[in-house]
Amino acid sequence: MSNVNSDKLSSARFAQATDAFVEVFTASVDFDQRMAQQDIEGSIAHARMLCSCGILSEQERDAIIDGLGQIAQEIINGEFVWSIKQEDVHMNIEARLTDLIGIAGKKLHTGRSRNDQVATDIRLYLRSEIKQILSQLTRLQTAILDLAERHADTIMPGFTHLQVAQPITFGHHLMAWFEMLSRDRERLLDCHKRINVMPLGAAALAGTSYPIDRQMTAELLGFSRPSANSLDSVSDRDFAIEFAAAASLIMMHLSRFSEELILWSSAQFDFIEMPDAFCTGSSIMPQKKNPDVPELVRGKSGRVTGHLVSLLMLMKSQPLAYNKDNQEDKEPLFDTADTLINCLRAYADMVPHIEAKKANMYNSAKRGFATATDLADYLVRKGMAFRDAHEVVGMAVRLGLESQRDLSELSLPELQHFSSLIADDVFDYLTLEGSVAARKHIGGTAPDTVRLAIRTARQSISSV
Repeated sequence: MSNVNSDKLSSARFAQATDAFVEVFTASVDFDQRMAQQDIEGSIAHARMLCSCGILSEQERDAIIDGLGQIAQEIINGEFVWSIKQEDVHMNIEARLTDLIGIAGKKLHTGRSRNDQVATDIRLYLRSEIKQILSQLTRLQTAILDLAERHADTIMPGFTHLQVAQPITFGHHLMAWFEMLSRDRERLLDCHKRINVMPLGAAALAGTSYPIDRQMTAELLGFSRPSANSLDSVSDRDFAIEFAAAASLIMMHLSRFSEELILWSSAQFDFIEMPDAFCTGSSIMPQKKNPDVPELVRGKSGRVTGHLVSLLMLMKSQPLAYNKDNQEDKEPLFDTADTLINCLRAYADMVPHIEAKKANMYNSAKRGFATATDLADYLVRKGMAFRDAHEVVGMAVRLGLESQRDLSELSLPELQHFSSLIADDVFDYLTLEGSVAARKHIGGTAPDTVRLAIRTARQSISSV
């Protein structure tokens, strides 16, 4: 008597049953069942196409579609019984379909393979995830614009090397965050173009001898076109890697935002007040208010970047075409999407409630000689070479350090001691307000320029 496990798809080929551990080790149904909706969607389109091409009868097509609809409802209701013996989401659904409608269920797999089926499911899944991500990005960008608009005039220090460099406005700083996310949006939309190519019909690797209509299936599923090469169709995971790369960049940006929020909320900076709902206390120190959400987002950026590296390493040595290695693409991909959506949601909920401590920001900008470059530019406009102006301002800063005064607090005679070109109009440039207001060019930090940038930005995200 044969030891073949009759529940297994490949049972007729093997004389021995699959080892129990190997059966569990090689199964993917525990995690790929989350693509059930996409699998059913793809199967319905495939059945319609097979009928159109005369491969299935109308009665078989209708039975398949009705059966898949019932399965979809069972999954939604939590009534569907998933079996490791059926290995993956595809075979679980096909087995249940055959139970429901008989032999017509077995005909559904005509002209396709699990290789092109899973590649199609992943693309359908990523299309859906990108839609959610873009929605959360829009929420976050809108929150940033609202906060920036409230603080277009709020002066704070701008930093290089984490040292006070020049005065800017808080609104201008927030708009830098907005620009990062705008590039992220563009990358996702561009990535979507390559995701939106349909591999279904490539079968195992060489296509199929059945007279199928791949263009019809692509149109039914909303793909821009069918893939061009069957070998590449089933083995390509570039689109998944590209998605992970785009996600890693978004998480890197969120991590940079987090670092600034963590610094700004510390007692040493004290620039902002984080909303209580997004912070926690200490189990031992009653005074503590820890910025847990930004810290956790900063930590999760490494997780997503790790998934990108994992996918790159997964694919780097694979020969054409499909290999079992590719089963390992789903868990990092699923976790990448989940992590990214959750982090964007947390930020979109948190940003509107950030309170800026205007006086602290202003006083910090005054402490670092932030208008030194403005004094140099003033001297250049008076006819002095920039390198000479740089030297003059350096001497003025030294006096300020020795007397513990800002440049704007030095007297006119003191400043004229360093250069006779300095007149009483110099104080229009040495104040923080004057410095900020002078930068009116596109991309500058002048409040009116910032407000214009905000209006333009609102139009850009509303048109997407």
